Amino acid sequence: MNKILSKRKLSENVNEYVLEAPLIAKHAKAGQFIILRVDEDGERVPFTLCDMDRTKGTITLLIQSIGYSTHRLAELNEGDYIHDVAGPLGNATDLSEFGRILLVGGGIGVAVIYPQAKYLRSTGKAVDAIIGARNQSLIMYESEMKEIVDTLYIMTDDGSYSQKGFVTEKLRELINGGEKYDAIFAVGPLMMMKAVTDVTREYGIKTIISMNSVMVDGTGMCGCCRLTVGGETKYACVDGPEFDGHLVDFAEAASRQAFYKEQEKEHMCRLRGKQ
Repeated sequence: MNKILSKRKLSENVNEYVLEAPLIAKHAKAGQFIILRVDEDGERVPFTLCDMDRTKGTITLLIQSIGYSTHRLAELNEGDYIHDVAGPLGNATDLSEFGRILLVGGGIGVAVIYPQAKYLRSTGKAVDAIIGARNQSLIMYESEMKEIVDTLYIMTDDGSYSQKGFVTEKLRELINGGEKYDAIFAVGPLMMMKAVTDVTREYGIKTIISMNSVMVDGTGMCGCCRLTVGGETKYACVDGPEFDGHLVDFAEAASRQAFYKEQEKEHMCRLRGKQ
């Protein structure tokens, strides 16, 4: 079992958890993920590692409450225990071949680009970042990101904070303004990542995305997280979770993502006591 050492509410339905997990912290690298079960009968749910501290033996997760397990997790507090956490899983990010890098995070996607920014800074890479959300209340890790990137740009859909617009608007503005990036790493909602790749394809800029597909076992056995990349079948859990965004079949990924939409809607109604 893994103890919750701290819990911090960052915005509505989004909490940061620091868990006691020395073995995972010892081996984890930026870009990898874990799968946890809140209790013995719980489902296996994947989450990207937001941070890890090898000295303290801790891992940090940024989790949005959107389903049964995440709502159950939100009921737990500091000092409580999670039944089990498996990891680290997936492949670590490798941006070593690139010089100047732009990180783009949409919403809770900042949980993925934050450890990337920390690692890149530790290796002396030049790195900028764009983070975006629907409104100011959903902007997370602003101060943390400002400490480790060269320049941080913030976008809100409604203009309630910083600059109004989407992350793609700032991305195009930077490129057209003469900023030169060797690679772009984008993480967020599926359609946001597609929009970023649509822009970068025009300019021929290498773009890497992180796919948060539905997973069960995290070892490639169940096949739930399969997607098509460059015409080939890949599995996000063992081949990814990161892929060349220009090669991902987004239409197929969106179709698979929406496969259980009606069942999820019905389940949420039950969670909220509407049925």
